[in-house]
Amino acid sequence: MASPGEPPQGSSVYKGRGATYDPANRFAPTHSIAEDDGWWQEEASTTLATEVREENSKSALSWNTSPDLPFDRSLNPYRGCEHGCVYCFARPSHAYWDLSPGLDFETRLIARNGLVERLSEEFCKPGYVCRPINLSGNTDCYQPLEAKRQLTRRLLELLLACRHPVTIVTKSTLVLRDLPLLAEMAEHRLVRVFVSLTSLDAGLKRTLEPRAASPQARLKVIKELNTAGIPVGTLISPVIPGLTDHEIERLLEAASRAGARTATWMLLRLPHEVAPLFEAWLETHYPERAAKVMSLMRQCRGGKAYDAKFGTRFRGEGVFADLIAQRFARASRQWNFQSRTEQGLNIRDFRPPHAQGNLFD
Repeated sequence: MASPGEPPQGSSVYKGRGATYDPANRFAPTHSIAEDDGWWQEEASTTLATEVREENSKSALSWNTSPDLPFDRSLNPYRGCEHGCVYCFARPSHAYWDLSPGLDFETRLIARNGLVERLSEEFCKPGYVCRPINLSGNTDCYQPLEAKRQLTRRLLELLLACRHPVTIVTKSTLVLRDLPLLAEMAEHRLVRVFVSLTSLDAGLKRTLEPRAASPQARLKVIKELNTAGIPVGTLISPVIPGLTDHEIERLLEAASRAGARTATWMLLRLPHEVAPLFEAWLETHYPERAAKVMSLMRQCRGGKAYDAKFGTRFRGEGVFADLIAQRFARASRQWNFQSRTEQGLNIRDFRPPHAQGNLFD
């Protein structure tokens, strides 16, 4: 029986999609064996439609006690992400919904309805303590589906009304739709936005992050957020040894010139099904680099494709990982970046909904 993460030979290229196949999720009781009979060659340019399921949310916030995360609560309006970033560490979460972390993750999405009501209920609990909520802790809250559903916007409206701080991580230009709202939140020190950058190579971006904004578009987002007075930083993530690590200095320079004031980075993470998905992507798009990239990854992960240990899962360990960290620190100093911090966001003015009447009238 094949492993649930074993890619078929001759993985397909689907227009606008990052994954090249659909591995069985790790909870499935049985797994099919991948066989190459040549059918994929005729399907290589096939496009896949996006489907959206509805979920009536029973709760809004996800809590964590991880010692290496700068937040203890997060909120994700959508499950799955149409950006289709092949490396996304959130892909394995789709298995909990009996869906594949591969193509399903980017084509079979779940919209979480009722989040404003559930979050309002959370705020009204007697023991609730206000601390920044991280939006996009798992998937991008400004992915294409947000243009129609506006779940993120409605959440931001509640957060502003309640004077509750939030941090946002995105690689989408759609965040500019909410510029006036975010600017008002910034006036009350309630928001900080991080725009993630992976590469300045538009060609690489098209296969690595097929439906995310272009590198230049993301730099424009940084510039417009900064001009509007919204605190903005950059997240250089993921740094992929042997593929994107040579761009660290140029990425930080470009982000600084655009107006980013804080910067941090993360090493590529390959949990569960993400490792075989990423390796299949490498063999499809960069076969001449595949062996080198995975060799460097294992050097940074104690000989494994991934190591989930607290303290090293985001930065790796070993000589090559240390070199990346040193280069990032040096370039950050050169371009006067501050360290990533949630300090300065306003938690003192929080007012729960019951103190303002019924927000849903």
